[in-house]
Amino acid sequence: MKEILIFRHAAGEGPGYFSRFLDRHSLRYRMVRIDRNEPVPANIDDSAALVLMGGPMSVNDPLPWIPQVLRLIGEAMAADRPVLGHCLGGQLLSKALGGTVTSNAVREIGWFPVRREANAEADDWLDGLAPEFEAFHWHGETFTIPQGGSRILSSNACANQGFVIGKALGLQCHVEMLPRMVHDWARIGREEIARPSDTVQSADQMAEALEERIGRLHRVADVLYTRWMRGLT
Repeated sequence: MKEILIFRHAAGEGPGYFSRFLDRHSLRYRMVRIDRNEPVPANIDDSAALVLMGGPMSVNDPLPWIPQVLRLIGEAMAADRPVLGHCLGGQLLSKALGGTVTSNAVREIGWFPVRREANAEADDWLDGLAPEFEAFHWHGETFTIPQGGSRILSSNACANQGFVIGKALGLQCHVEMLPRMVHDWARIGREEIARPSDTVQSADQMAEALEERIGRLHRVADVLYTRWMRGLT
Protein backbone atom coordinates (compact mmCIF):
# COMPACT_ATOMS: atom_id res chain seq x y z
CA MET A 1 0.00 0.00 0.00
CA LYS A 2 1.11 3.56 -0.66
CA GLU A 3 2.17 5.69 2.29
CA ILE A 4 -0.13 7.92 4.33
CA LEU A 5 0.80 11.59 4.09
CA ILE A 6 0.67 13.50 7.39
CA PHE A 7 0.85 17.30 7.43
CA ARG A 8 2.39 18.88 10.53
CA HIS A 9 1.77 22.62 10.76
CA ALA A 10 3.50 23.35 14.09
CA ALA A 11 6.44 21.63 15.77
CA GLY A 12 4.47 20.83 18.92
CA GLU A 13 1.38 19.54 17.11
CA GLY A 14 2.53 16.34 15.51
CA PRO A 15 0.51 13.14 15.04
CA GLY A 16 0.92 12.03 18.65
CA TYR A 17 -1.14 8.92 19.36
CA PHE A 18 -2.14 8.62 15.70
CA SER A 19 1.42 7.67 14.74
CA ARG A 20 1.39 4.95 17.41
CA PHE A 21 -1.88 3.67 15.96
CA LEU A 22 -0.34 3.52 12.48
CA ASP A 23 2.76 1.75 13.78
CA ARG A 24 0.61 -0.80 15.58
CA HIS A 25 -1.17 -1.58 12.32
CA SER A 26 2.06 -1.59 10.27
CA LEU A 27 0.86 1.28 8.07
CA ARG A 28 3.51 3.35 6.30
CA TYR A 29 3.41 7.12 6.62
CA ARG A 30 5.47 10.18 5.84
CA MET A 31 5.32 13.59 7.45
CA VAL A 32 5.32 16.86 5.55
CA ARG A 33 6.65 19.40 8.05
CA ILE A 34 5.05 22.65 7.02
CA ASP A 35 6.64 24.24 10.08
CA ARG A 36 10.05 23.48 8.54
CA ASN A 37 9.02 24.83 5.13
CA GLU A 38 8.93 21.40 3.53
CA PRO A 39 7.10 21.62 0.19
CA VAL A 40 3.55 20.46 -0.30
CA PRO A 41 3.56 17.52 -2.74
CA ALA A 42 2.44 18.37 -6.25
CA ASN A 43 -0.23 15.64 -6.26
CA ILE A 44 -1.56 12.65 -4.33
CA ASP A 45 -0.35 10.01 -6.78
CA ASP A 46 2.01 8.41 -4.24
CA SER A 47 -0.31 8.78 -1.23
CA ALA A 48 -2.88 6.36 0.17
CA ALA A 49 -4.49 9.04 2.36
CA LEU A 50 -4.08 12.55 3.74
CA VAL A 51 -3.93 13.42 7.43
CA LEU A 52 -3.87 17.01 8.66
CA MET A 53 -2.84 17.94 12.19
CA GLY A 54 -3.52 21.08 14.21
CA GLY A 55 -1.76 24.41 14.37
CA PRO A 56 -2.04 27.94 15.78
CA MET A 57 -2.77 29.59 12.43
CA SER A 58 -6.14 30.14 10.78
CA VAL A 59 -7.14 28.59 7.48
CA ASN A 60 -8.12 32.15 6.51
CA ASP A 61 -4.53 33.43 6.93
CA PRO A 62 -2.68 34.45 3.72
CA LEU A 63 -0.13 31.64 3.97
CA PRO A 64 1.23 30.29 0.68
CA TRP A 65 0.85 26.61 1.60
CA ILE A 66 -2.84 26.79 2.51
CA PRO A 67 -4.20 26.94 -1.08
CA GLN A 68 -1.83 24.11 -2.02
CA VAL A 69 -3.11 21.90 0.82
CA LEU A 70 -6.73 22.76 0.02
CA ARG A 71 -6.12 21.70 -3.59
CA LEU A 72 -4.55 18.44 -2.44
CA ILE A 73 -7.54 17.70 -0.19
CA GLY A 74 -9.84 18.28 -3.15
CA GLU A 75 -7.79 15.84 -5.24
CA ALA A 76 -7.91 13.22 -2.48
CA MET A 77 -11.67 13.54 -2.14
CA ALA A 78 -12.17 13.31 -5.90
CA ALA A 79 -10.00 10.18 -5.97
CA ASP A 80 -11.92 8.62 -3.04
CA ARG A 81 -8.85 8.61 -0.79
CA PRO A 82 -9.37 8.85 3.00
CA VAL A 83 -8.75 12.25 4.60
CA LEU A 84 -8.47 12.90 8.34
CA GLY A 85 -8.34 16.35 9.91
CA HIS A 86 -7.59 17.24 13.52
CA CYS A 87 -8.67 20.75 14.67
CA LEU A 88 -6.96 23.02 12.10
CA GLY A 89 -6.97 19.94 9.88
CA GLY A 90 -10.72 19.61 10.24
CA GLN A 91 -11.08 23.28 9.35
CA LEU A 92 -8.91 22.78 6.25
CA LEU A 93 -11.08 19.84 5.22
CA SER A 94 -14.25 21.87 5.66
CA LYS A 95 -12.92 24.81 3.67
CA ALA A 96 -11.62 22.58 0.88
CA LEU A 97 -15.14 21.20 0.50
CA GLY A 98 -16.85 24.58 0.39
CA GLY A 99 -17.40 25.15 4.11
CA THR A 100 -16.42 28.26 6.04
CA VAL A 101 -14.27 28.82 9.12
CA THR A 102 -15.12 31.66 11.50
CA SER A 103 -14.51 32.68 15.10
CA ASN A 104 -16.29 30.52 17.64
CA ALA A 105 -18.41 32.28 20.25
CA VAL A 106 -15.83 31.37 22.91
CA ARG A 107 -12.41 29.79 23.08
CA GLU A 108 -12.60 26.13 24.10
CA ILE A 109 -9.38 24.99 25.75
CA GLY A 110 -8.95 21.93 27.96
CA TRP A 111 -10.92 18.79 28.74
CA PHE A 112 -14.62 19.11 27.92
CA PRO A 113 -17.33 16.61 26.94
CA VAL A 114 -18.54 16.07 23.39
CA ARG A 115 -21.83 14.42 22.42
CA ARG A 116 -22.50 12.04 19.57
CA GLU A 117 -25.27 12.97 17.20
CA ALA A 118 -28.36 10.80 16.74
CA ASN A 119 -27.85 9.76 13.13
CA ALA A 120 -26.69 6.75 11.14
CA GLU A 121 -23.27 8.26 10.36
CA ALA A 122 -22.52 8.84 14.05
CA ASP A 123 -23.63 5.29 14.85
CA ASP A 124 -21.28 4.00 12.15
CA TRP A 125 -18.20 6.05 13.07
CA LEU A 126 -18.68 6.01 16.86
CA ASP A 127 -19.85 2.43 17.25
CA GLY A 128 -19.61 1.27 20.86
CA LEU A 129 -18.83 4.69 22.36
CA ALA A 130 -20.95 6.35 25.03
CA PRO A 131 -23.42 9.08 24.02
CA GLU A 132 -21.07 11.58 25.69
CA PHE A 133 -17.33 11.41 26.36
CA GLU A 134 -14.48 13.75 27.19
CA ALA A 135 -12.10 15.09 24.54
CA PHE A 136 -9.28 17.62 24.54
CA HIS A 137 -9.81 21.03 22.95
CA TRP A 138 -7.71 24.02 21.96
CA HIS A 139 -9.45 26.28 19.46
CA GLY A 140 -10.98 29.70 18.97
CA GLU A 141 -12.47 29.08 15.54
CA THR A 142 -15.08 26.70 14.18
CA PHE A 143 -15.99 25.15 10.84
CA THR A 144 -19.31 24.66 9.11
CA ILE A 145 -20.39 21.24 7.92
CA PRO A 146 -19.78 21.19 4.14
CA GLN A 147 -22.57 20.22 1.78
CA GLY A 148 -23.00 16.45 1.76
CA GLY A 149 -21.34 16.04 5.16
CA SER A 150 -22.94 14.79 8.37
CA ARG A 151 -22.22 16.11 11.84
CA ILE A 152 -21.33 13.33 14.26
CA LEU A 153 -20.09 15.26 17.31
CA SER A 154 -20.98 18.49 19.13
CA SER A 155 -20.24 20.22 22.44
CA ASN A 156 -21.86 22.93 24.55
CA ALA A 157 -19.31 25.53 23.46
CA CYS A 158 -19.04 24.49 19.80
CA ALA A 159 -21.84 22.91 17.77
CA ASN A 160 -19.59 21.36 15.12
CA GLN A 161 -17.04 19.08 16.74
CA GLY A 162 -16.87 16.42 14.06
CA PHE A 163 -18.23 15.56 10.64
CA VAL A 164 -17.89 12.83 8.05
CA ILE A 165 -18.27 12.86 4.30
CA GLY A 166 -17.43 9.78 2.29
CA LYS A 167 -14.09 8.45 3.54
CA ALA A 168 -13.19 11.75 5.24
CA LEU A 169 -13.38 12.61 8.94
CA GLY A 170 -13.00 16.17 10.20
CA LEU A 171 -12.58 16.82 13.93
CA GLN A 172 -12.54 20.10 15.84
CA CYS A 173 -11.49 18.38 19.04
CA HIS A 174 -8.22 16.53 19.60
CA VAL A 175 -8.15 12.76 20.09
CA GLU A 176 -4.44 12.37 19.25
CA MET A 177 -3.12 13.78 22.52
CA LEU A 178 -0.28 12.32 24.59
CA PRO A 179 0.48 13.45 28.17
CA ARG A 180 3.60 15.29 27.03
CA MET A 181 1.60 17.19 24.43
CA VAL A 182 -0.90 18.43 27.03
CA HIS A 183 1.92 19.77 29.21
CA ASP A 184 3.76 21.31 26.25
CA TRP A 185 0.67 23.04 24.86
CA ALA A 186 -0.17 24.45 28.28
CA ARG A 187 3.36 25.84 28.53
CA ILE A 188 3.47 27.23 25.00
CA GLY A 189 -0.04 28.66 25.26
CA ARG A 190 0.23 29.96 28.81
CA GLU A 191 -0.91 33.44 27.78
CA GLU A 192 -4.09 31.99 26.25
CA ILE A 193 -5.00 30.23 29.48
CA ALA A 194 -3.87 32.97 31.86
CA ARG A 195 -7.52 33.74 32.71
CA PRO A 196 -9.43 30.46 33.08
CA SER A 197 -13.18 30.48 32.49
CA ASP A 198 -16.05 28.08 32.00
CA THR A 199 -14.54 27.10 28.63
CA VAL A 200 -10.83 27.66 29.28
CA GLN A 201 -8.95 25.51 31.78
CA SER A 202 -5.73 26.28 33.62
CA ALA A 203 -2.63 24.12 33.20
CA ASP A 204 -3.34 22.49 36.56
CA GLN A 205 -6.90 21.65 35.53
CA MET A 206 -5.67 20.10 32.29
CA ALA A 207 -3.17 17.98 34.21
CA GLU A 208 -5.72 16.54 36.68
CA ALA A 209 -6.01 12.74 36.36
CA LEU A 210 -4.11 13.11 33.09
CA GLU A 211 -3.09 9.49 32.58
CA GLU A 212 -6.66 8.27 33.12
CA ARG A 213 -8.04 10.91 30.79
CA ILE A 214 -5.52 10.09 28.10
CA GLY A 215 -6.31 6.40 28.41
CA ARG A 216 -10.03 7.05 27.87
CA LEU A 217 -9.24 9.41 24.98
CA HIS A 218 -7.16 6.77 23.24
CA ARG A 219 -10.07 4.33 23.41
CA VAL A 220 -12.14 6.94 21.58
CA ALA A 221 -9.32 7.51 19.09
CA ASP A 222 -9.04 3.77 18.43
CA VAL A 223 -12.71 3.62 17.43
CA LEU A 224 -12.48 6.63 15.11
CA TYR A 225 -9.12 5.71 13.59
CA THR A 226 -10.16 2.08 13.05
CA ARG A 227 -13.30 3.18 11.21
CA TRP A 228 -11.27 5.67 9.16
CA MET A 229 -8.72 2.97 8.33
CA ARG A 230 -11.43 0.94 6.59
CA GLY A 231 -11.23 3.43 3.71
CA LEU A 232 -7.62 2.54 2.93
CA THR A 233 -6.94 0.31 -0.04
